[in-house]
Parts: sequence; structure tokens; C-alpha cells
Amino acid sequence: MSPLRAVYLGLAVWGAIHPMWWFVAYMRETGTGLGGLIDAWYANASTTGLTWDLTIAAIALTVWVLAETWVRRNWEALLAIPATFCIGVSCGLPLYLFLRSRPVR
Repeated sequence: MSPLRAVYLGLAVWGAIHPMWWFVAYMRETGTGLGGLIDAWYANASTTGLTWDLTIAAIALTVWVLAETWVRRNWEALLAIPATFCIGVSCGLPLYLFLRSRPVR
């Protein structure tokens, strides 16, 4: 594995674990569960703006993944889409870059 691929993989793992740590901590602290977390995303203009920023980034990443997968036929790269929407852009983008940068056979 190249050093660059290792960086992408490390960022994908970090992007999966670090945000989830804070989400779980918030849900434990408030006792509101996932519904309370989603409500918090729209608590004020700042968090609403950030939520929309990340949503638009996730949609753009999804379009890019689909377009490149169609051309490159790298079907495993589609794993970045559920990673993006179930975990976040912080995991989905580096995961896609990791999967996209594998050596061509």
C-alpha cells in the first residue's frame, strides 16, 4: 500500500470514529437518542447552515462517485455512498479516495 493510500485509509477511519464519539456522547448526555441529535442539527442558524453545507457536500460526493464508477467500473467504490450518508462526509470522502487510488490491474 502506498503512503498516500495509507493516509486516505487513516482519514476514513478517523472520520468514522471521531464524529461518532461526539454524537454518542451527545446522545448519552441528553438522553434524547437519534431524534434529539437530528433536532440539534437545526437548533440555530449556525448548526442549520453546517447541516446543509454537509448535506450538499454529501450529494456532490455521491454524484462524483456515481459518475466515476460508471466510467471506471470500480464497483467497490460505491461503498463510499452509504459511508457518506450513514457516517458522514469525513468518512465517505477519504474512503472513496482510498478505493479510487488502488493500483489498476
